[in-house]
Amino acid sequence: MADEEGDLPREVGRPATRALHAAGYTRLGQLEGVPGADLLALHGVGPKAVRLLREALAERGSDLA
Repeated sequence: MADEEGDLPREVGRPATRALHAAGYTRLGQLEGVPGADLLALHGVGPKAVRLLREALAERGSDLA
C-alpha cells in the first residue's frame, strides 16, 4: 500500500510520488493542511493523485487544505 521510502499510497502513481518526493513530501502526514492547488502545481501530480491523497488522509482523520 505504501512506497518504500515513506508512507505515500502507491496508488498515486510513480510520477506523482517522484514529484512529491522532489518537493520534500515523503510521508503522508506532511501533506496535512497543504493546499490541493499547491500539489496540482507539481509536474506529475494530477487530480487523481490529489483525490487519492485526500482519501488516504481522510482515513487518518485529516485532510489537505
